[in-house]
Amino acid sequence: MIKSLQIRNYAIIEELEMDFSQGLTIVTGETGAGKSILLGALGLIMGKRADIKSLYNLENKCVVEAHFDVSRYGLKVFFEENDLDYEDNMVIRREITPSGKSRAFVNDTPVTLNILQGLSSTLVDLHQQFDNLDIHQVSFQLRLLDALADNKALLNDYQHGFTQYQARRRRLAELTRRNDSAAKELDFINFQLEEFNAAGLKAGEQEELEEELTRLTNAEDIKKTLAAAFQQLSESEVSVINQLEEVAQALKEIRKFDSRLEPFFERFDGVLVELNDLSQEFEGIAEETEHDPERIMEVQQRLDMVYRLQNKHQVASVEELLKIQEGLQRQLDDIGDLSSEIAALDKEVRHQEEALKTQAEELSRRRHAVVAGFENKVERMLAELAMEHARIKAEFTLLDELGPTGFEEVNFLFAANMGSRLQLIRDVASGGELSRLTLVVKSLVASAIPLPTLIFDEIDTGISGDVALKMGNILRKLSNEHQVVSITHSPQIASKADVHYFVYKRIKEDRTITKLRKLELDERIQAIATMLSQSPPSDSAIANARELLQAG
Repeated sequence: MIKSLQIRNYAIIEELEMDFSQGLTIVTGETGAGKSILLGALGLIMGKRADIKSLYNLENKCVVEAHFDVSRYGLKVFFEENDLDYEDNMVIRREITPSGKSRAFVNDTPVTLNILQGLSSTLVDLHQQFDNLDIHQVSFQLRLLDALADNKALLNDYQHGFTQYQARRRRLAELTRRNDSAAKELDFINFQLEEFNAAGLKAGEQEELEEELTRLTNAEDIKKTLAAAFQQLSESEVSVINQLEEVAQALKEIRKFDSRLEPFFERFDGVLVELNDLSQEFEGIAEETEHDPERIMEVQQRLDMVYRLQNKHQVASVEELLKIQEGLQRQLDDIGDLSSEIAALDKEVRHQEEALKTQAEELSRRRHAVVAGFENKVERMLAELAMEHARIKAEFTLLDELGPTGFEEVNFLFAANMGSRLQLIRDVASGGELSRLTLVVKSLVASAIPLPTLIFDEIDTGISGDVALKMGNILRKLSNEHQVVSITHSPQIASKADVHYFVYKRIKEDRTITKLRKLELDERIQAIATMLSQSPPSDSAIANARELLQAG
């Protein structure tokens, strides 16, 4: 509940402070004195956007601060999620600087407007004419019927199960996606591995093949040259070896005459032996070297296959290709079949879906069971508030699949006048009609739904007398379980207050400012009597005001 509101330098408010009753707080006052400005300031606390035009004095900052008792709202999780310090007695503050900069604080910690809006929506239900109200929202309408149907425990069980169901469905979808992806990946890996296996690559073979191809393509030159070398070394009449043998024989004759020649003779003899070996090798290679077109084609095709794989996988060697082949084999070994897990999870999902459908059917049955009574009570109470021809109908729509609240949603259809067609509330209800409808609906579910502080602005528009008195009684009853604040022009409603504030204007230094005063009993009598008649009020009006207060 809101405990107090302090406003400084806002609109025509220089400075004021307002304490709120736990029950029904009523605000009345002079026309144009600034009653609705109080709600504007409260709107800043609720996260509405600020405007520099709101500053009373453009040289000073505007500060609006509200103190709340939040001990009953279960907000600790919200505070933890938003990294805020939790206290049962919470302070929200908005500041607007002369430069137009706006800041928001919760317990002196800066927060964004989104956080502030989320927090304040759980604390204050600000009901102004033509605003978007809870009663417009499908979610609120369904909450209302669930409260009347005493569906809380069943709905909690359903929503717990639905959360698990959704998680399992997401898991099932993910496993199915992975399995499908794995199957496609498996096909691709198998295709690549088959290509590698068919290639039968061996380390070092590229260099061997390239060398062999060079040799084969130059076979004729090799054979011709080696044969010529053999001929010149050994076979011709003036072969190199024959001539060197003659030199060797001559050296042999003279080496005995000079010991220095002995090592030279041995070296020369070694050269002869080496040349003979070379000659024989040249002959052997020349004889076995043949031009082989078929082998050239085989080697070339093998190399083309190697080059194609290298280009495909963006590598430059057979060794790198073999590493890729090993990696593909590891991937193949790591890919598992998820079919059995998918089948088991699918069975769980279908089983849980059937259980949820059973719960959803029970939720629906109980909602439908209370609809007629709800519609009758609303229409009867609206008739007491001078809307005797008003009609309301809860229209259910089946969803395509299970949702967080079952398999249906509800829309309230409304008609304010005789013969009017039932339509969605937001499309047909005027401000005054909507105010009374909202008051009636919320009063019916006050004990069933943990509504926040309820603030009504001019809910009495267009009514007076006995109707206003009945509306005051509804507000009074509503305030037994909820904090209620109402800005009103109705003396009948004002008479029901636990705390009564009077808003008035004063002139200060050629400027109009708003002032606020908490009324004592005698002052309340005078204020209500003035609302009943004129200023100053007549004796009969004062007597009537006393009666209203005594009856309240």
